[in-house]
Amino acid sequence: MPTEITDTHALLRELEPVVEVNVNRHLATAKEWFPHEYVPWSQGTDFDGVLGGQAWEPGQSKLSDVARTSLIVNLLTEDNLPSYHREIATLFGRDGAWGTWVHRWTAEEGRHGIAIRDYLLTTRAVDPVALERARMTHMALGYDNAYEGVIESIAYVSFQELATRVAHRNTGRISGDPICDQLLAKVAADENLHMLFYRNVLNAAFDLSPNTAMRAVCEVAKTFQMPGRGIENFGRKSVQIAFAGIYDLRIHHDEVIMPILRQVRALERDEFSGDGEAAREELAGFMSELDQNASRFTARREAAQARAASRASAVA
Repeated sequence: MPTEITDTHALLRELEPVVEVNVNRHLATAKEWFPHEYVPWSQGTDFDGVLGGQAWEPGQSKLSDVARTSLIVNLLTEDNLPSYHREIATLFGRDGAWGTWVHRWTAEEGRHGIAIRDYLLTTRAVDPVALERARMTHMALGYDNAYEGVIESIAYVSFQELATRVAHRNTGRISGDPICDQLLAKVAADENLHMLFYRNVLNAAFDLSPNTAMRAVCEVAKTFQMPGRGIENFGRKSVQIAFAGIYDLRIHHDEVIMPILRQVRALERDEFSGDGEAAREELAGFMSELDQNASRFTARREAAQARAASRASAVA
């Protein structure tokens, strides 16, 4: 059994060779793309105000309400990039392989917000005034990492990057706009590569400090929240997104948490002892409960959809 490494600086040093390998893998794998190629500029017109253009009205958007809501949540989440950069630069440092990753990740995430905002404004999918006010409000709150430990933070971003990939990809699919779908597919591809980086580092953390890593993953899985949780009316928007099947408890269990746990073999390793073994049992119990809650939510949604379809049929 490896000696547990709990000191932050020691752990970062031990993980740096793995980080370097995965930074190089990422740079060799990532495909260059340009946000301006996924924005239908020809659809754009001036807004009212300084340029005296046309005022925005809801009817100008081709998107459904839930697609618009999901895109706005995704965009406002991306907008907090300065706070995210501060957090990971403080935790991982700005030198060596860690620093290379921090800056590369920040640059790639930056284009997501650029691309989504340009798309939304050019297609008049959102009220530009309301969007800017929401951005100001959300960014003024900033973002603070809820986890102090290195492994906890790596576990969180492993789950979060995968969750974000799923949210972007599903939003594109339900948007009804092939351009939006293509754009969000590119964004989701970036997020998937980010997830692979963090997941591989998390796997290495398990090899270095299995008990510490197991406890970290257990705590993060149990307390996970999306980084956009500070967005105004986030709870209401999340329910709307969940009922549309963009991101719900079933997706969270099946497509986010479980795949990461399987890939790092969190529930299968045999090198745990003491608190590590207790954490594994605790995590297994939590995942079982999450699975049951996901099934209950799915059943409620199907029942609600059936009632709505019945009412619509009666009216027709």
